[in-house]
Amino acid sequence: MQTRVVVPLEEGGKDPIVTNRTNPSRALPLRLIQLFGMFLFLCIAFWFISVYAIRHFGVQSVMTSVKSTFQPCFDQENNLDLWIKPPSNLMHTMSDNELFWRATLVPRRKKYPFRRVPKIAYMFLTKGPLPLEPIWEKFFKGHEGLFSIYMHSLPTFEPKFPQNSVFYNRQIPSQISEWGRMSMCDAEKRLLANALLDISNEWFILLSESCIPLYNFSIIYHYILKSRHSFTGAFDDPGPYGRGRYNDNMAPEVNLTQWRKGPQWFEVNRKLAINIVEDTTYYPKFEQFCRPACYVDEHYFPTMLSIQAPHLLANRSLTWVDWSRGGAHPATFGRADITEEFFKRVYGGQQCTYNTQPSSICYLFARKFAPSALEPLMNLSSKILGF
Repeated sequence: MQTRVVVPLEEGGKDPIVTNRTNPSRALPLRLIQLFGMFLFLCIAFWFISVYAIRHFGVQSVMTSVKSTFQPCFDQENNLDLWIKPPSNLMHTMSDNELFWRATLVPRRKKYPFRRVPKIAYMFLTKGPLPLEPIWEKFFKGHEGLFSIYMHSLPTFEPKFPQNSVFYNRQIPSQISEWGRMSMCDAEKRLLANALLDISNEWFILLSESCIPLYNFSIIYHYILKSRHSFTGAFDDPGPYGRGRYNDNMAPEVNLTQWRKGPQWFEVNRKLAINIVEDTTYYPKFEQFCRPACYVDEHYFPTMLSIQAPHLLANRSLTWVDWSRGGAHPATFGRADITEEFFKRVYGGQQCTYNTQPSSICYLFARKFAPSALEPLMNLSSKILGF
């Protein structure tokens, strides 16, 4: 909009001068419209040129390749190896609850997308040293890739295995465990949970520092591989040391007719191992109502697994012990006991069922052997034990 301004002349002058002044509010929008039109024209021209170039020369010739400079804050690649490789270091800072949760993550697809060689996890529940280590070293030699080893000891124990030992760096984060108490079952669950972190572990065997193998590695591996059952003792003992230990407060989760007893030393497959680690139903009942003279390590796992998966249990242990001397603990064997005649007694007279068929091979391990038994065991191992 324009305004007319009349400027008066000096007195005696001519007629007033009329000047025209432009309003800036009209000029500004016009300038913006011109700039926008020019921008729109350039965009349309660039679009036509791009379409023409893409049709005639392809995308790569007109697109600028921009390489990301983002660097992840860790070195590991995001691939399948992260999930299938076992932990390089068994020591970790997870609590039991965190460990049990992590160990029970289960893939929904049954078929593995990689070549999986099933392994046996040998789990040693010990106080500290392994006095029979040399016999086990001899047993495992040459079978790498078919086994894993895990040790649960007193938390103050510092193992000093040489780097070439199969037991080197195989100790897991441990806590104090007491015989006959729930802390003993906690230690066994801790062993299972750590072993479950290796996806290749398919079978899990609980052993003590006083155990020895009765056969060579190949026989034991194929015996377990071909078995349709897991070897956990679980029987109904009507006497004072069986049903006599049952507490009515354990119902309704556990009834008297479901109460079972079995040896502490077991072998379970991966499915049953997960059942044990993930349990929060039976654990509180056993923790509260099965205390000495109810020895929880003889009842918790046998009872729970008998309720959950009785068809998967062989209802016998793989570990031979001698209770003939009486007492609360089985016999211990030292140097003087280790003879060929001794092993004839161990092997002889064994009768059991294996995959519903009669078998004379029933025990794959034996206990309890004192440190003094090591030398004669090493001398007889190739002739008697087969390795």
